[in-house]
Amino acid sequence: MSAILTAVIPVVIIGIICAAMLVIASKLMAVKEDERLPKVRECLPGANCGACGYAGCDGYAKALVEDEGVPTNLCVPGADGVAKQLSEVLGVEFEDVVEQVAVIQCSGDCDHTEDIVDYKGIESCSAAKLLYGGKGKCGYGCLGLGDCAAVCPQDAICIEKGLAHINQRLCIGCGLCAKTCPNSLISIIPDVERVVIACSNRDKGAATRKACSSGCIGCRKCVKVCPNGAISIVDNLAVIDYSKCENCPDFGVCARECTVKCIQLKDLSGIHRF
Repeated sequence: MSAILTAVIPVVIIGIICAAMLVIASKLMAVKEDERLPKVRECLPGANCGACGYAGCDGYAKALVEDEGVPTNLCVPGADGVAKQLSEVLGVEFEDVVEQVAVIQCSGDCDHTEDIVDYKGIESCSAAKLLYGGKGKCGYGCLGLGDCAAVCPQDAICIEKGLAHINQRLCIGCGLCAKTCPNSLISIIPDVERVVIACSNRDKGAATRKACSSGCIGCRKCVKVCPNGAISIVDNLAVIDYSKCENCPDFGVCARECTVKCIQLKDLSGIHRF
């Protein structure tokens, strides 16, 4: 019995000493959490989309309480409602959020283009992209297998006639679809914009025309008629400078003059928010 006690007692004493040291260390080395952090995190929607530029809502919340210079209006999905809550919790001035939505820069559905191969692989745009750039005639166009729809947290994207379509009334502008699209066809733009270039083909006009009847052929008609000089041709594709596309005295003239109708007028307002 004494032999057992001789072995156990030192172990118990060492355990008590180690426990005491851990308690003391936890007190001395403890990192105090800002009491505002849980409140700030509660304000955020939890989409963890990264649209704010931080690693999810936790990262943004931590940045807000640790750095006074971080704006409270970076949560695009949360919009003005979240920004107002954050400003109240942090005791700073409210900053308006520029609401944004996703748009598809492609109009090449099955009525305007066609497949050149019978794809039988994994139902994924990324997988199809690895097979000679995709199944369609247009190597820049929508692959139509729904990777964007799969990641959309709002079910705002559907595939119709081989082309992705976004319901801007449901879109929260998180940008997950834009990050997922292997052809980079999805752009995130302010919901106040009304003109969209629904094409991403950068081939010369003749090649584009053979691939898709609604593709931009770089004819420059839109450039010539735009009264604000907001449109230019870059790599054979029309591009809009939205900073100039304001107060247009002849709104919609670019869309009316577009030969292939790839310039479209859209109402992107009235979006759903958390």
